[in-house]
Amino acid sequence: MKDKKSFEKRISESRFFKDAKLKAEGIAKNPELLNDLINKADKKALDKGRSVLGEAWDALGTCFRMLRAYTRGDYRKIPWKTLVAIVGAMVYFVMPLDFIPDFIFGFGFTDDVALILVVVKSIKDDIENYTKWEKNVVEKIIVDN
Repeated sequence: MKDKKSFEKRISESRFFKDAKLKAEGIAKNPELLNDLINKADKKALDKGRSVLGEAWDALGTCFRMLRAYTRGDYRKIPWKTLVAIVGAMVYFVMPLDFIPDFIFGFGFTDDVALILVVVKSIKDDIENYTKWEKNVVEKIIVDN
């Protein structure tokens, strides 16, 4: 367990993630760039699939939906720090050359998955707030129809 925490800490404190978060600040302010990033990350996730992304698969899907709702203006209750963390994790995810380059067979996405899970854990309350909001929207649509 200690080794896993150490690995997660090294990734989340790496220059690669720091660079990704810096890029994320600019991307988060521009809906067009943000949508482009979401689409690239979504395509990469679908290309790699659940078997490669493991437990990060569901978390990524929730983050994609939350950011899409944000860019549409449907859901704006995302703190800036949370927005930058999610966008930073997506920037990191689409970067082929990061802490463990993606082309290293069998290990290339280990760091991506670990970072996504660290970020999701750090913003757990904001994700829970979003999923409650999302559930209410879906229920309202069902009731209205």
